[in-house]
Amino acid sequence: MTDARLGSIGVRAVTISATGRSGKLSLSTISDPVPAIGEVLVNVAAAGINHADLLQRAGHYPAPAGAPDWPGLEISGEITRVGPGVSGWRAGDRVVALLDGGGYADQVTVRATQLLPAPRSLDLIDAAALPEAMCTAWDNLVTVGGLRAGEWVLLHGGSGGVGTTAIQIAKALGARVAATAGSPERAAQCADLGADLPIDYREQDFVELVREASGGAGADVVLDVVGAAYLVDNVRALARGGRLVVIGLQRGRRGELDLGTLMAKRATVTGTTLRSRPAEEKAAVVAAVREHVWPMVDDGRVRPVVHARLPLAEAQRAHELLESGEVFGKVLLVP
Repeated sequence: MTDARLGSIGVRAVTISATGRSGKLSLSTISDPVPAIGEVLVNVAAAGINHADLLQRAGHYPAPAGAPDWPGLEISGEITRVGPGVSGWRAGDRVVALLDGGGYADQVTVRATQLLPAPRSLDLIDAAALPEAMCTAWDNLVTVGGLRAGEWVLLHGGSGGVGTTAIQIAKALGARVAATAGSPERAAQCADLGADLPIDYREQDFVELVREASGGAGADVVLDVVGAAYLVDNVRALARGGRLVVIGLQRGRRGELDLGTLMAKRATVTGTTLRSRPAEEKAAVVAAVREHVWPMVDDGRVRPVVHARLPLAEAQRAHELLESGEVFGKVLLVP
């Protein structure tokens, strides 16, 4: 990687050495990152792994312009250097950060507007499980989905990093939560996090269960990571005035939508991403999370759910673990 902000050689990073279905990750040495105007340098305590990283390794989700071309969308750590034009942060501050990329490394630079103070009540390593999942969950449940107290929300992928966080945030908001997972045991774990209606999607019909639980109304908000395979049933599950928010395409990009059903329900379908948004939009999401979600973390209503911690050098194994479908919560890489 060539970048005017980089100095001497000496920092480890996990780079993509081969893309495709069997894409490979390798531990490499990169130039020392140097913070630009408005950025800080952070020594990484841990980096969270997300499905977007798996897509990037496969060659399907390139980094935004200007971002490092290796994976990593969230980290925790300690600021070691503050760049020009940064106020409110100083060396020694413990932080978590939402990144454009490059979190699988010993050090990262990040815009100060995408920093959050690491909660004092949490282990700094485990705090790396927070920023991407919380920004995604809050923005899509509330800003996009308009979720309010007393409403029903259906969360697909309840056992994932975003799902486990979304369950807790929705409950803290006073919503009623239905969450799908891939086994009775994983559904029970969703219930332990606060889901009112845990659903084993392999054996149970989530449309009928949500309708029954909601007195026939359906879900006011559906947060979906599955994509095309669930499109028809997601619309069927919506209440009148319901909002379907698609944030993932794990089972397809193209589906058939019955516009008549959508119109009759006066429902909406929205698709969103976070990584590709402009810096000012990410800053707004982070600011909203700091205002509304961070108090939930401070008082224990929302906690990170960490399945495993693995060394940075074992990033390939960490990706394989996430791909296995056995993870509940987040996998973290620790330099």
